[in-house]
Amino acid sequence: MRRAFLLAALAAVPLAALGQNIDLSQGGPVDVTATDGIEWRQAEQVVIARGNARAVRAGVTVEADRLLARYRPARQPAGAAAPQQAAAPMDATPGGNNEIWRLEAEGRVKITTATDTARGDRAVYDIDQAVLVLTGRDLSLTTAQQVITAKDSLEYWSQKRMAVARGAAVVTEPAENRRVAGDTLVAYFLEGAGGPGAPPAPRPAPAPGEKEPPGAGRMDRVEAYGNVEIRTATEVVRGDRGIYSAQTGMARLLGNVRITRGDNQINGREAIVNMRTGVARLVSSPGARVQGLIVPNQQEGAAEKGQPDKSQPAPGAGSVRIGR
Repeated sequence: MRRAFLLAALAAVPLAALGQNIDLSQGGPVDVTATDGIEWRQAEQVVIARGNARAVRAGVTVEADRLLARYRPARQPAGAAAPQQAAAPMDATPGGNNEIWRLEAEGRVKITTATDTARGDRAVYDIDQAVLVLTGRDLSLTTAQQVITAKDSLEYWSQKRMAVARGAAVVTEPAENRRVAGDTLVAYFLEGAGGPGAPPAPRPAPAPGEKEPPGAGRMDRVEAYGNVEIRTATEVVRGDRGIYSAQTGMARLLGNVRITRGDNQINGREAIVNMRTGVARLVSSPGARVQGLIVPNQQEGAAEKGQPDKSQPAPGAGSVRIGR
């Protein structure tokens, strides 16, 4: 039998609604249900739900094997009159003069809104800071256009509309099969120019022959740090750090930059990558040359057609190094 518990949070920090993003900082009650029971520890000021536990607040649903909702006496606005003392130290439920300040989820965590889904082994949501931290295995945050994954931790800052992925972090745009990877990725999302629920700010229209950039309409930009890798349909671009703009479809990589296309590779200090066209341009360091290795084109399946096998260098053929 599924048991339910209603946690009131009358004095939660007031914040503007942020559409369908993961934001538990909004005021109002938290509806908690579980199949294996709900325990209310008044001395510790915590409610524990076990077994298919679920908490719902303001369009956000948190599901896990175990949920802990920590509460405290509600803070009064400055200058407000002190509330009258109740006859008992606490109401029959942790509501009334109490507020939830922290929600913890453990085991098969899944957090959903109408458009976004976050997963992990453990989640902690700090309502005061409006920050969600996911840890454990298979960490992911899926939005309407992007999927963000990480190995060590995945944070979502509701108020700043920012996600921080740490450890083998990847942002992908599945529709276009494009990705940005790095040791740490910081993704910033658009809020919408007209307020809550409004469409995102207008973006430049694709030029003839260009494709819509990954994340257009949802993500503003991605900042990448450490072992950065950007893949297009034809090239792989690597560097020490970089920034990608979803609104323009352009990426800039800095430090030990390498552009690889098949067996061909060129190296330099800085690269500009157009994710719409797949074209990457390398910039050399002051006083230095752009260096590269160009391998003659290979023809696949030539041997099967009875033609000379061009996958092996012909007499006198080989790689060509270029410098500029």
